Amino acid sequence: MTASDATHALLILDWYDCHRREMPWRAPPGGRSTPYAVWLSEVMLQQTTVATVIPYFNKFIYRWPTVEALAMASLEEILYFWQGLGYYARARNLHRCAIDVVERFAGCFPESEEELRSLPGIGLYTAAAIRAIAFDKHAVVVDGNVERVMARFFKILEPFPDVKPKLYMRASRLTPLRRSGDYAQAVMDLGATICTPRKPKCTLCPWKENCRGQSI
Repeated sequence: MTASDATHALLILDWYDCHRREMPWRAPPGGRSTPYAVWLSEVMLQQTTVATVIPYFNKFIYRWPTVEALAMASLEEILYFWQGLGYYARARNLHRCAIDVVERFAGCFPESEEELRSLPGIGLYTAAAIRAIAFDKHAVVVDGNVERVMARFFKILEPFPDVKPKLYMRASRLTPLRRSGDYAQAVMDLGATICTPRKPKCTLCPWKENCRGQSI
């Protein structure tokens, strides 16, 4: 990470400290979310909006407050409470993953991305998100919002999906060693609220001074 990259990371972390979105799975400032909460929210958020997920997350956490409790539930019960979220393979993998975490890791989510990716339904993005947000370990978290922010910030115009490795490399370059989880959530919040697909609010962006693609 160059001095310039470090400055960009600090700018967006300062912005996040003031403008972070409140979500039931996010810990308060200075705290740390549990791996269970991060994992559950990330699985639910796949191809689903935050507004839709919040009541489902609250319902699951109330009924199954731990991964052990979820592992003991029947698949039929989980599918019943999942109704309306769609993409039911996620619910099936949720149950399988909970059982795996209990049986293979004594109910504790592993910290390493390799071990996390060995669990059902956890891919590159979700593993990085859990490692960074729940364990405060360095990991490069790249979802669709992050890809869009990187593409605009660096004015990368190549088409998808071939450009994905380049966007990941750029995201990796900016991700700080400390507060990687907060940084990841900051960029995702930026993409969701400021650097939106249409009519981005560039004047409000903490990176506006150095963004190369404000017109994209």
